[in-house]
Amino acid sequence: MDGYGSRGFGGERSGGPGNPMNGFGPAFGRAGAGLWEVMDQLRSAFDQRPAPSRMARGDVRTAVLALLAEQPMHGYQIIQEIEDRSEGAWKPSAGSVYPTLQLLADEGLIEAEERSGRKTYSLTDAGREAAEGEEKPLPWETGTAKPAPPFGALPKAGVDLAAAVAQVQRSGSPAQIDQAVAVLDEARRRLYTILAD
Repeated sequence: MDGYGSRGFGGERSGGPGNPMNGFGPAFGRAGAGLWEVMDQLRSAFDQRPAPSRMARGDVRTAVLALLAEQPMHGYQIIQEIEDRSEGAWKPSAGSVYPTLQLLADEGLIEAEERSGRKTYSLTDAGREAAEGEEKPLPWETGTAKPAPPFGALPKAGVDLAAAVAQVQRSGSPAQIDQAVAVLDEARRRLYTILAD
């Protein structure tokens, strides 16, 4: 389908005045968008894979306290331990771990010591009390409990549907286009019904 460009299929602008598909609805992008653009957006949406779990700031705090309760660690070691224990489902960034370490130090819950050119962090007595008072399960345990949603054949089915819509728009009569709109409206309603079950 190369060579159609932004003017849509068949060289005709698909969102112009009087086009029966104009303003088709939010399910196919903004009103007046060319179907080629819509198909590209659809592909992009399905190409996105589930990212590793991102935990809240409180979860980073809980994880740091739990790990330091086991042994002193440096910042990178903490990041690696969380990733390993969550089986890759959660890898906190340095931008979330190091500010948390600084905050815990300011609260008197941890202390830092230079070892081999690295800051190694350990719990103070107050930090051990705080670690013991944290809720269970541990954050990396809850992070691995959420399976990634399956994609399977859905991406291809969505793109194929958009291609069929484009074909109807290009060569269908006004009556056929009206029928296509009705079919797609019904399909959209049924898809939302699946999610509601």
